[in-house]
Amino acid sequence: MAAKSSDVNEAAVSALIAQDEKAFRQLVKSYHLQLKKLASSIVGDVVAEEVVQEAWLSIFTNLPNFERRSSLKTWIYRITANKAISRLRRESKSIAFSEIKARGSDDDDDFDAHFDDTGSWQKPPWTWQENDPAKLLTGKELQNCIERVLGRLPQLQEAVFMLNDIEGKTAQEICNILELSASNMRVLLHRARLKLFDHIDHFQETGEC
Repeated sequence: MAAKSSDVNEAAVSALIAQDEKAFRQLVKSYHLQLKKLASSIVGDVVAEEVVQEAWLSIFTNLPNFERRSSLKTWIYRITANKAISRLRRESKSIAFSEIKARGSDDDDDFDAHFDDTGSWQKPPWTWQENDPAKLLTGKELQNCIERVLGRLPQLQEAVFMLNDIEGKTAQEICNILELSASNMRVLLHRARLKLFDHIDHFQETGEC
């Protein structure tokens, strides 16, 4: 049986599939900012709005083909991510999105030192009060530092971190949206967290980002 949408009620989904303009305007109102954040995490702020406009056009065009196999929210996130990744490729970025490896980057030594084979922390950084990224993000004094660090992460690391730790998406949803394997998604998330929390440690110890 197809999974039912949990984020938009069934009557609204039916209206959207029928391309009801009022229902579509409400969908845009509800999700435009979230989609722009997702696009921005992949292509940057400059063209994020353009990417999202392209995504909305594609979403409206393809709504009659929405089969409810995933939630509507996951479906529109996936379309937006695909548009952003396609745009990034057209801008001649060198990363090969379908060939990200679970090992092989310059920070492998740091990764192995911090995480075990399952991706769990070997030992959390000493300054953490708790091993909970979501709660760390609520500290107002860290917000400016966190935003600067996130903006410097590789695009897919930022996108995975944003979807997991800020948007609260499940691992499976993130894999579906960004078309990643579970192992690649896990590595990207932990590398993003490692870089972010190194800066958080430094901030907590010195007061400087």
